[in-house]
Amino acid sequence: MIVAIDGPAGSGKSSIAKMIAKELGYYFLNTGSFYRAITRAQIDKGLDPMDRESVLNTAKEINISVEKGNICIDGKDVEDVLHGPDIDKYVSQVSSDPRIRNIVDTLVRDIAKGMDIVTEGRDTTTVVFPNAECKFYFDATPEIRAERRIKQHPEGQTYEEVLKAIKERDYNDKNKPVGALKLAEDAIYVDTSLLTIKEVCEKVIMVVRTKNSHKGN
Repeated sequence: MIVAIDGPAGSGKSSIAKMIAKELGYYFLNTGSFYRAITRAQIDKGLDPMDRESVLNTAKEINISVEKGNICIDGKDVEDVLHGPDIDKYVSQVSSDPRIRNIVDTLVRDIAKGMDIVTEGRDTTTVVFPNAECKFYFDATPEIRAERRIKQHPEGQTYEEVLKAIKERDYNDKNKPVGALKLAEDAIYVDTSLLTIKEVCEKVIMVVRTKNSHKGN
């Protein structure tokens, strides 16, 4: 069973997907974290994240794996350093390269083979796992998402700066020539703006368990 979730930054995908995976006993796989890991590796090498050829070389050279649910680069856990403003600034551009997307898509599909997983990202339901049994699209207003991001990472950024960055990110993600963020025709739309994490989890889990019961009949 593959439970795939798409949606813009700050819509609650990661937090909710982790809770759903834990509740169902599924493996959690965040596709967006792979692009963040490549961006992190490029920055840590002192190289320009906007240099597409250099980023491609980095993506080919490093080994990205998932250990105990956390992203690792060459065996080192980097989960805690993937969501700072330095990564946010460049990850959309890094992930817009079709060659990088192909590397990541192949990697996550290999990891997911033969597993029950909950996975989330930007084109998870449309490109990475178009045949997923359960598809969801989480959304929330830019203002709500900015508030959430500030609470998660309050270091140095104002609400106005975060809101501006989110709106720019939304535009970039929705207008990518490859892997653009969009609502799949067979995905269930969930507006998380006024819902608690628990309420969203309950909605998703109910759908997944219903699908599983139908598979068993």
